[in-house]
Amino acid sequence: MNIYRAILFCLTCGLLLPEVLPAHAQASSGAGVTSTGAVDGVKDPNNGGSALTGARHPLYRLRKSDVVEIRFTFSPEFDQIANVLPDGFIALKTIGDLYAEDLTVLELGDSVRNAYATILRDPEVSVILKDFDRPFFVAGGQVGHPGKFELRSRTSVVEAIAIAGGFTEQSKHSQVVLFRKIADGIVEAHVLNIKAMLSSRNLEEDFELTPGDMLFVPQNRISKIRKFLPVSSLSTFFTPAQF
Repeated sequence: MNIYRAILFCLTCGLLLPEVLPAHAQASSGAGVTSTGAVDGVKDPNNGGSALTGARHPLYRLRKSDVVEIRFTFSPEFDQIANVLPDGFIALKTIGDLYAEDLTVLELGDSVRNAYATILRDPEVSVILKDFDRPFFVAGGQVGHPGKFELRSRTSVVEAIAIAGGFTEQSKHSQVVLFRKIADGIVEAHVLNIKAMLSSRNLEEDFELTPGDMLFVPQNRISKIRKFLPVSSLSTFFTPAQF
């Protein structure tokens, strides 16, 4: 009993209160607390967090078959136009081959400047991208005009199918496949129900294409067996709206 009376006395006098306070109540005092602007471990991009470490607007990098013009401010006799060859090199006057693939225009300018510094004193070089592989998408399968098309502006899947000539009578509108390369050797596929989107007049799920995307419109089932059915029976089995 004496022990219980001692504990009750301590609680009454407030001697044990700091130890029994909830952790969040102690933290709310504001002493020694630093705000990081993080929520669930995600840093606030306005505070210079990890969200800003990536390249938001990456510069174009040279590819095979690209064409560049190289100009020398004080030595115009070395001005030239060079193609990025299949092996990734460009051939420079007097200097020889220089690797250019995957470089930005600015990086190539630095490389050319360093290469010619062996024969010119402090060369001033400017590089201009003259021709390059323009963004494109590919449409195949049951569309009016299968092929490769330039991606000149923001284009959705429905718009891309229209550019490719629209659906044919044999197309399966409900299972259009969008193939997208996300890394070397890795391609993801999305199956889109274009029929449902158009019927509901809701294009919120209509994907926006990125350069290099491929659309494939498969053949519907009735068209696969159509050649095996008597012509007089086609009206019984074939209703285009079902596909």
